[in-house]
Amino acid sequence: LQVDLWQPSSPSHMVEGSAADARVPWNVTRSLLPYLRQANIPYTILISDLQEAIENQTGARSHRNRRSLSEYNYEVYHTLEEIEDWMHYLNRTYSDLVHMFSVGKSYEGRPLYVLKLGKRSRPYKKAVWMDCGIHAREWIGPAFCQWFVKEALQTYQTDPDMRKMLTQLYFYIMPVFNVDGYHFSWTNDRFWRKTRSKNMRFHCHGVDANRNWKVKWCDEGASLHPCDDTYCGPFPESEPEVKAVAHFLRKHRKQIKAYLSFHAYAQMLLYPYSYKYATIPNFNCVESAAYNAVNALQSAYGVRYRYGPASSTLYVSSGSSMDWAYKNGIPYAFAFELRDTGHFGFLLPEMLIKPTCTETMLAVKNITLHLLKKCH
Repeated sequence: LQVDLWQPSSPSHMVEGSAADARVPWNVTRSLLPYLRQANIPYTILISDLQEAIENQTGARSHRNRRSLSEYNYEVYHTLEEIEDWMHYLNRTYSDLVHMFSVGKSYEGRPLYVLKLGKRSRPYKKAVWMDCGIHAREWIGPAFCQWFVKEALQTYQTDPDMRKMLTQLYFYIMPVFNVDGYHFSWTNDRFWRKTRSKNMRFHCHGVDANRNWKVKWCDEGASLHPCDDTYCGPFPESEPEVKAVAHFLRKHRKQIKAYLSFHAYAQMLLYPYSYKYATIPNFNCVESAAYNAVNALQSAYGVRYRYGPASSTLYVSSGSSMDWAYKNGIPYAFAFELRDTGHFGFLLPEMLIKPTCTETMLAVKNITLHLLKKCH
């Protein structure tokens, strides 16, 4: 049976009595459904025609109000090319608050762009790192990174909190971490997850960019098989994207106080550790930041996020960027799992971009303001 497991990401994480989300080709359902009935496994069909759902999002691009960049639509999903054009546009238009640069090149040679956001008010400022789209198919991530930048630029003059954030901190924002994979999810396979590096022996492409970091690399929750979705790669930082970002974070680790990574889907706010069941040294500060962030998020639409250490809240996984950032001296490391909890899965409809980003914005501002207060 060709089953693409959506949640959890690997069969080893499946637990008796809990739900799993999977995608199967149309012709497989004829043999799968009787099998599930026979085994007394209850099931629900969440999306009966995935192709139609995909085409609703990516199909007719022409009618998707592709206006000028100054009227950029933040409530639709954008291709890599559009996102890069948008970044160049902001770099030109808001030169007082935005500085665009590249931290390196992807496997296929694309630039890895980052936006540095903030007022050049003093030579040294603390910073917050944010990345979106480590996993290609999680499109709501890049949509949120763009939303955050828009909100920062639009409310900087009017919102005292935002003004404080941009005056006292820099934000390094990487809207699309896995550029090759993201591009591939638009052109070839909407549900592609990994990078696009080639494996000569197995003719499989890609490494899970969130299992490729040098922290308990390729231990529990990661696969050694190149064809698996959670393949950890031939060695840590084998992926140029991971290597480039790790290099940048290492270089700026004294300055960067928070690492925020945006994923989908599960509606969770996770913090270290991911690779083991253990309590982090600054647990109280991180836990209270998470608690307050989740409450702020819920205040918008009543959406309740679970929060806690990734290992016990989601599942154990090794080689993650969040654990690596924490191990490298960044005291606040969080991974968001954005909407939803499985009804739409990776195909979150465009009409849910705005509410998802609006509530997430409240959580991110809350964490940022928490950073600016001393926590003991």
